[in-house]
Amino acid sequence: PAALVARLESNDAVVGVRADEPAGERRMTGTWPRYTGSGDLAEIESVAWQDRDLPESVYDIVVRAARRRPDGVAHLTLRDGASWDDPATRTFDALLGEIHAVGNALVRLGVSRLDAVGLLSVNTAELVPALLAAEAVGIAAPLNPSLAGHEVAALLRRAGARVLVAAGPELEPRIWSHAIEPAKEVGLEAVLALRPTGASGEPPALEEVPGAVVAYLSVLAAAEPSDRLLVAAPAADDLAAFFHTGGTTGTPKLAAHTHRMQVVDAWTIALGAVADDDATFLAALPLFHVNALLVTTLAPAMRAQPVVWAGPLGYRDPALIRSFWRIVERYRIAAMSGVPTVYGALCQVPVDADISSLSLAIVGAAPLPRAVADRWLEHTGVALCEGYGLTEATCASARSFPAEQRAGHVGQRFPYQEIAVLGVDP
Repeated sequence: PAALVARLESNDAVVGVRADEPAGERRMTGTWPRYTGSGDLAEIESVAWQDRDLPESVYDIVVRAARRRPDGVAHLTLRDGASWDDPATRTFDALLGEIHAVGNALVRLGVSRLDAVGLLSVNTAELVPALLAAEAVGIAAPLNPSLAGHEVAALLRRAGARVLVAAGPELEPRIWSHAIEPAKEVGLEAVLALRPTGASGEPPALEEVPGAVVAYLSVLAAAEPSDRLLVAAPAADDLAAFFHTGGTTGTPKLAAHTHRMQVVDAWTIALGAVADDDATFLAALPLFHVNALLVTTLAPAMRAQPVVWAGPLGYRDPALIRSFWRIVERYRIAAMSGVPTVYGALCQVPVDADISSLSLAIVGAAPLPRAVADRWLEHTGVALCEGYGLTEATCASARSFPAEQRAGHVGQRFPYQEIAVLGVDP
């Protein structure tokens, strides 16, 4: 039919045709096959992921989202937990423009494909495009702002960082002062400050760092073109990020991610999430954590879905927890992700709003106590969807299904991933 032919020829086609199969034997492959239960795995893997028409890179995820829904809301960023009804809003077209402008500013500072950009900040509206821009033109290296100065310096040096993007003095004075000393120690070429969400007026002057450019990122980005990157877009096998992880030793290490790793993992996460184009995700974890990037940034962007970003403290903001159910109602939150302690805390807050939009609550990062799972189900009517993953393997590697709960299990392996249990001789 003509309508199907038109979909096949469009850039955003949900289906495709295997070009290497003889005429008459070609079969339809879907970018979004059914994935609602463990029985769907074999059917999904009957088609190679290479035939799914996935984005080439993380940058391409945003390009496709902006092409598909240019005026669609990408992010609604809350200033803090108390100001939850007055968010800063950006569309997918605006997000792509910010990535271009910030990426070009980083290039102007000397960042190239094999150079890392450190990011040391609490969450703020400018941080998401800054991280995605760093992946678009170089390698993003998000860092935990609570790390000691010598640990920050060691990770910046190990990553080969040339530039550090950090929370500015308005946003978090402690982090800004914490960033200056490592910048001097490592000999960075630029230190760029982020402003609070919705900041206006003239920002405070910044301390100078000998031999380095010190400026507000928004000021540098405003002088750059926002309609394109000044360098070639990343390829699938290019490095996208260095995420630090303590593992079991407590000593921070860097785990390298390629664009292909992040794209495929984000796609499989999105595959099992809420399919509705207008389903809104809540993001309240810090962006130095892979869950925040993969589960609540890239996975929704794969379907061009909106995300509500909590303020700088995220789930650690008492005001956010107190107002949580009203936030779910206000933004019609459909999906969220958190750790067991978050769900335990929310179970203590009476449900004082319509939360019928919430259908997917993902939990991971620590063992889920049965009491928390039972209490959450009783409290909300939504079963927790337990998963498992690790930074070194991108993010998520296994998930459960709300309709197939098994106590003490993290679920089934993700499509196209292999998991083995190995015994280690003493």
